Amino acid sequence: MAKLALTVTLVTVLSFNSAAAESTVSIATHDVFFENLRALCGRAFAGKVVEGNASDNAFAAERLIMHVRECGEHVIKIPFHVGEDRSRTWVLTRTGSGLQLKHDHRHEDGSSDAMTMYGGHTADAGWPTAQSFPADQYSKEIFVTGGIPQSVDNTWHLYLYPETFTYRLTREGREFRVDFDLTQPVPAPPAPWGHR
Repeated sequence: MAKLALTVTLVTVLSFNSAAAESTVSIATHDVFFENLRALCGRAFAGKVVEGNASDNAFAAERLIMHVRECGEHVIKIPFHVGEDRSRTWVLTRTGSGLQLKHDHRHEDGSSDAMTMYGGHTADAGWPTAQSFPADQYSKEIFVTGGIPQSVDNTWHLYLYPETFTYRLTREGREFRVDFDLTQPVPAPPAPWGHR
């Protein structure tokens, strides 16, 4: 009898684990944010730097375009074009325990930059209109190795309102922010470097 009970319990546990592996665990604020961003799929929008310092002058002088280009159930890819520079793509992933933001940086030949795939993961529920991503351990290590240890305290923020999408970077003594006008879509730009 004890052997039978153990077998039943083991089968129940295995069935539960299998079902859990097939489902995505998430909370409403993450899902709403992700789905509202995904609703913009295929469209591109112009932006402008509204907060920055002298190192951001090159950005402010260029045409800034975000393109919600690839929209899967779990991953959204948003190239961020700075003039003719098509090296940057934001990658937002629904992980099952929140949302992850990564920065995919490529060279013109499509190869990965040494400083790529940095970013972070949500540490809390955020809001349906705003999510924050403190730098993860991988990012901290490549920032130190890459000679920019001040970036280990980076937090990236995404805001999505009916008329504006905002990309923002903050750390002590540093803020960078670009607002994109969602009321005026622009023609989609060429593919980012390294993407078809």
